[in-house]
Amino acid sequence: MRSQPIIFNPDFFVEKLRHEKPEVFTELVVSNITRLIDLPGAELAQLMGEEDPKLPGGNSIASGFLRSLMSLKRKEKGVVFGSPLTEEGIAQVSQLIEYLHKHLRAEGLFRVPGNSIRQQILKDALNSGTDIDLDSGEFHSNDVATLLKMFLGELPEPLLTHKHFHAHLKIADLTLFDEKGNKTSTPDKERQIEALQLLFLILPAPNRSLLKLLLDLLYQTAKKQDKNKMSAHNLALMFAPHILWPRNVTANDLQENITKLNNGVTFMIKHSQKLFKAPAYIRECARLHYLGSRAHASKDDLDLLTSPSSKELQPLKSQKRSRLDPCHQEETQQRTEDALKELFRHVHNMPDSAKKKKLIRQFNKHPTALTPGADVRTPPAQRRTRSRSFSGLIKRKVLGTPVIMERKSRDVTPEPERASKENIHLLQKCGSPARVSQAKLKFLEGRKEDSCRRVRARLLSKESSSL
Repeated sequence: MRSQPIIFNPDFFVEKLRHEKPEVFTELVVSNITRLIDLPGAELAQLMGEEDPKLPGGNSIASGFLRSLMSLKRKEKGVVFGSPLTEEGIAQVSQLIEYLHKHLRAEGLFRVPGNSIRQQILKDALNSGTDIDLDSGEFHSNDVATLLKMFLGELPEPLLTHKHFHAHLKIADLTLFDEKGNKTSTPDKERQIEALQLLFLILPAPNRSLLKLLLDLLYQTAKKQDKNKMSAHNLALMFAPHILWPRNVTANDLQENITKLNNGVTFMIKHSQKLFKAPAYIRECARLHYLGSRAHASKDDLDLLTSPSSKELQPLKSQKRSRLDPCHQEETQQRTEDALKELFRHVHNMPDSAKKKKLIRQFNKHPTALTPGADVRTPPAQRRTRSRSFSGLIKRKVLGTPVIMERKSRDVTPEPERASKENIHLLQKCGSPARVSQAKLKFLEGRKEDSCRRVRARLLSKESSSL
């Protein structure tokens, strides 16, 4: 038996992270988008879906509430046109795209309108979900092309969504810098491609699927421009109002932005074959998220690692892995440190925004977790050794008991059963052990003087009695 070829998807872990942990995935992608383009707080909140998009001409999501409500009602009846985009709708429209791939040489494709009666028959058939034989010769390529534009124009919001509108305007402004660091008028194609790759990653799944099919069709159409007379720029003029312009706006509302939007769609058509691949660093971050350690092999393993009962076993497992495979452990640690340093560098290169401040606060809250290997332990305090100096020995020899008593008095109080009446009297009188030692010295000196007086008195008494 012939072995089947192994198909490797380089974006496997990216798609896995997107479906299993959408919040982590969105945070990762958006942080890199803000590194490339400057999005103020309001525009960043709109991109994240935290605020309603503020669009030209005063248009907003709230103003289209009635239109969305009517779209939902039509969707319940099984209508494809005018309804929110779904996988079922894409399956119906994909028939039109497949047919047009076979007729790319038709002159004026997407520019010349078709027959309105045939278009209505085809539209009703798609809405009802019936099978259509487009190759029967009943419909012309211009009918199908016009109907595809009609489907995109009747969507509740453009294919690239209202949330991404301001981001696309900023991407159009990405230009190269000269030697002095000043902006030029030359577009920075590499950064524009990278920004579009990131932005397409956070599109809703149906929008991303249909956008890929559509841009591939327009790319193939532009390659046949010598036959169909439709260049990438001409196609962009036909489709920009349907896939990028906000709904219910006119060219006057867009003003100077209309050129940016049209040029942006032209750029998408020309580089469509590169835009649906995740950047290399996103692939690496997603791969490290699952394969940073050998335990992250499947979703079941991830759930097991996050369960409370497994937290006690994690230190034992990590110790066993470090003993069995230290080389792998060091390699994994190095990769993690490199990825974290790269992420930290990206955050600091981001333009000033609320998102950047939030990320920096997270770095400051967990410095040891974000910088592996930086755990520096303070050495335990060493116990002071007893002084063995010559002067200390002289003090102990000369002063004797009082010095020892003074040292002991700093740590422990004297035991009551060993204290004499004199010591108790001195404690009551002096109040502190240091003063007790001084008073006791004076007391002993006084007793010696008294004994000397008594001896002298006895000697004098004996001499007088003998006389």
